[in-house]
Amino acid sequence: MYEELQQIIDDSRRIVFFGGAGVSTESGIPDFRSVDGLYHQRYDWPPEEILSATFFHRRTEEFYRFYRDKMLPLDAQPNAAHRFLAQLEQAGRLSAIVTQNIDGLHQKAGSRTVLELHGSIHRNRCLKCAAFYPPEFIRDSAGVPKCRCGGLIKPEVVLYEEGLDDDVLSSAVHHIRQADAMIIAGTSLTVYPAAGLVRYFRGRHLVLVNRDATPMDTSADLVLHDSVGKVFSHLRATPVSGED
Repeated sequence: MYEELQQIIDDSRRIVFFGGAGVSTESGIPDFRSVDGLYHQRYDWPPEEILSATFFHRRTEEFYRFYRDKMLPLDAQPNAAHRFLAQLEQAGRLSAIVTQNIDGLHQKAGSRTVLELHGSIHRNRCLKCAAFYPPEFIRDSAGVPKCRCGGLIKPEVVLYEEGLDDDVLSSAVHHIRQADAMIIAGTSLTVYPAAGLVRYFRGRHLVLVNRDATPMDTSADLVLHDSVGKVFSHLRATPVSGED
């Protein structure tokens, strides 16, 4: 199976990688919906309610208590999947990473074209004056983080009840439409509208790498039910040559 995926990669020059939480679990960041993920832990409110725009504005201090505890893995390091994708981009075969993750590990591994559908914990702005703050400021502050102007600081992550960024969506659609191969990994493909982007793919090879079955398994050319890091650790990023 690894050999078949390697052949697809070697035959492609415009690969788009579409990833979810399963890409980062091997870096110690929990999957929201797995048995031991955030959705199965006990809090005063369910995580999906805490991570909503309504909750953020109504119970801001409670939001930040959860956010600091569970959503700021600043010490996490890229794993084999992140590193391979960075190498694949440098080799000239990967045109873009479209990710549902907000942890910034793709950039930490060296990837440059990363489209973050759900935003990033590494960008935080004052809702009053738009001043920028790094995630360390959020982590090290107490209670509700406030800007020097007195405004409320909000992470640039897409909360429940909020829409995705139009520019990021448009860019993702563009890259997916132009791709000759698409590798989907570490996602259950149940979170919309992100999962709906797959329908824009018209290329030659659709590959799925996920621990569990997904709704798209029957539509893929190749399906590997395994951890993303394990699969990608068996692959090599061969540079594009003039004969490709």
